[in-house]
Amino acid sequence: MANARALDKRRKSIRNIRKITRTMELIATARYKKAMDRAHAATAYTNQITKIVSRLAAAGLEVQHPLLEKREVTQHARALVLTSNRGLCGGYNGNVLRAAMPLIRELRESIDDVPVDVSGKRGMNGFKFRKIKIADAYLNFEDQPAFAEVEKIAEKYLSMYITGELDRLDVVYTKFISTSRQQATVETLLPLGSLDAEDASSAESGVNAEYEFLPSAESILEEVVPTSFKVRLFKCFLDAAVSEQVARMIAMKGATENAGDMIKQLSMTYNRARQSQITGEIMEIIGGVEALEG
Repeated sequence: MANARALDKRRKSIRNIRKITRTMELIATARYKKAMDRAHAATAYTNQITKIVSRLAAAGLEVQHPLLEKREVTQHARALVLTSNRGLCGGYNGNVLRAAMPLIRELRESIDDVPVDVSGKRGMNGFKFRKIKIADAYLNFEDQPAFAEVEKIAEKYLSMYITGELDRLDVVYTKFISTSRQQATVETLLPLGSLDAEDASSAESGVNAEYEFLPSAESILEEVVPTSFKVRLFKCFLDAAVSEQVARMIAMKGATENAGDMIKQLSMTYNRARQSQITGEIMEIIGGVEALEG
């Protein structure tokens, strides 16, 4: 039978851990709600501006924009992987890295050099462990990514695409679907002409529409098309932030419940050990009394 004092000490230690995990669960819940509100607020705007660009791309206009033109040959590809700066969020980072590795291998089969950009310390550590060189790292994004910071990254990619230094950009992140479902996703953001099926179907209704541009088509496309890319990239960061907090909230809730189960088990073991100890002490007293009477 284990020592009662050692069991009590271990039980107190687990109680302290349970307090920490419970606090982290509450913090993650509060951050999740704030992050989800920001993501919901950006979703409608992102969907609408994406539909506009989709319809313009499908309308057969004479005016074109370089961001909408698909490159016949992809010579320069790049991947951006969104992970977290902190751990204790279950399999969140592992799922993103597992989704990124097949993409990187596939691209490098046909392209000699595929730079990998990473957001988050956990992603940096994961790629270093897998011996994959990181081109650029971004460590300033937490649960509330700022559009101004994402815009700087977006402008860099836009400039590279327009000058021919980049033909394709894939973003690997965790897409927030619901509180109970988040999915590691690979999304091609450049060229913008590579629209998903949902965007393409939503654009079909506008294929035969006639557009009148004021003051000019060039000036409007020059503003709308880059903005579409920026908000889509920003939406990826928002989804990643929400998914991270959900994963941390669930992980900490599970840890808290497991700690509670361990405390119950230790309490039962402690009670048995304490009873055994008391019984032994009583037997020693009885034996001493009998020895004195004898």
